[in-house]
Amino acid sequence: MDKGLVKGFVKPGGYLSAEGIEFLDLEGHVVSLPFDQIKGVYFVREFEGLPEHRERKVFKSRPRLNGLWVRMRFKDAEVLDGLISENLLEHDSRGYAVAPPDVNSNNLRIFIPRTALASVEVVGVVSNGSRRPAPRASSKVSKSQAETRQFGLF
Repeated sequence: MDKGLVKGFVKPGGYLSAEGIEFLDLEGHVVSLPFDQIKGVYFVREFEGLPEHRERKVFKSRPRLNGLWVRMRFKDAEVLDGLISENLLEHDSRGYAVAPPDVNSNNLRIFIPRTALASVEVVGVVSNGSRRPAPRASSKVSKSQAETRQFGLF
């Protein structure tokens, strides 16, 4: 939360504890940080990053990936858009695993502890439209009518 940066490696399935985040720093020491000291855990392509790249913090238009489009306001007034899973059973009570808006940045995913946030707003639900509603029981069509009827595209 003090804008400091700590680089290291986390165990993919078990880096979250009840008190904070546990990771291995670049010197090989196990480090534990409490959630109230963390603004975000960034899963990156390279530790050096892309210094010349100016990262986008919000979506310019509707995202293309499925999920809940959220706008998070941090306690330090920074705003970040992201996509989180639409399956509420996948959410952790300690924070959010977010896909950032800039696909060209060094950041692949970000874990943001709830303690770092002032608010979270769902901007929209993004879906590819593959799920169709079940047909209504009252719309009974005979077999001959169903065979001659034009297939709906949308």
